[in-house]
Order: sequence, then C-alpha cells, then structure tokens
Amino acid sequence: MGVADDHGNLAEGLLSLHQATGDPRWLTVAGQLLDTALAHFADGQGGFFDTADDAEQLFARPRSAGDNAEPAGQSALAGALLTYSALTGSSRHRKAADAAVAASAVLAAESPRFAGWTLAVAEAMLAGPLQVAVAGEGPQARKLLRVARRSTSPGLVTAHGSPDTPGIPLLADRPLVAGSAAAYLCRGFVCDRPVTTPQELTAALASPDQQRGQLN
Repeated sequence: MGVADDHGNLAEGLLSLHQATGDPRWLTVAGQLLDTALAHFADGQGGFFDTADDAEQLFARPRSAGDNAEPAGQSALAGALLTYSALTGSSRHRKAADAAVAASAVLAAESPRFAGWTLAVAEAMLAGPLQVAVAGEGPQARKLLRVARRSTSPGLVTAHGSPDTPGIPLLADRPLVAGSAAAYLCRGFVCDRPVTTPQELTAALASPDQQRGQLN
C-alpha cells in the first residue's frame, strides 16, 4: 500500500481521466481508492497520517500537512475528495474534504507558503466548485465542452455523454434541449437553466466581475 499522497494524487489523476474520456469506470476506481484512504489513513481529527494503519510499524507514525512543490498527503486527499464529491454528489466525501482543509487551518494562517495546495482546495470549495454537465454527443457537445474546459473557476468539474449515462451522476436527469446538446451549469447538483450555445455557456461561466464588464 502506498502513502497518503500516492492515494490522493492517483485518485485526482483518475478523476481527471474520467472527465477527459467520459468513461465512468475511472470515477468508480477513484472512489474505491479514496474510500481506502479514508479507512486506513484518517487520524480521527479530520486530517490524515502519511502511512496507513496496516503498513509497517514505525517508531512514530508520520503526519505532515505542509505543502511544498508537491501537495502533502493531506492536501492531495482533500483535493481529490472535493473533486469526487463534485462529480458524484457524495456528501460523505465532501465532509471529509472540508475536515481535511480545516485540519490545516492553523498552518495555512501561520505559514501560507507551506499551505499552497491546501489553500487552492479551500478556494475551490468557496467557488462551489462549479459543475458543468454536457448532455449529448457530436460537434455541438464538443464545442460546449471546450468552453467549459477553458473556464478558470477554481475546482470546476465536467461530465459529458448521453443523458442518463449509467455511472455518471452529473448526467442523470439532464435531457437534450429540443434535440440538441445542452450544458447544465450546477452548484451542488442544483443547476441553472440549460444552455445550448458556446456563447451562452461562456456568459454563464463568467465571474461576477466579468459579467459586470460585459454589461458596461
């Protein structure tokens, strides 16, 4: 069994692969990996040990929340848990992500340079994160998906495929609109009115400041 950051980084990679391909199996495997991490690395206070409870016994079980060029195990898992919850609607994984970020609050306040990845996850939490479900296939769906992927909203996740594709919760009850591909912009699985053009989706994804600029 790997260490905590192995689990978090691999899970995040699998979730990115799921979003890129639309294949639900990667979402499933990522969920299994995160459940393993929750079962074997959790410290009981919202954070995570670096090593598993069934790994080789050390003199002291290490636990570090400090980020450097790469995320610490705790922030890697927090980010993957947040992404997974945004893609699935799992409140259990969202609560675990919230708790992991909260467990690093003191470090983030006192030494933010060593909490960059943790703060990035916190920013994504404040943003929602946004969820974009593109229901449909073909050129129009691909155009909508390209717009969604260009968004700079922190933590934004995407799902694409035919409406009600098994294994992709964001596509459940997301029908086509007048026979055309449609994009649903959601927060916590609560969605705005679907849009069908790249221009409409660009406007919907614009930040409040950008929207004010467009109005002016």
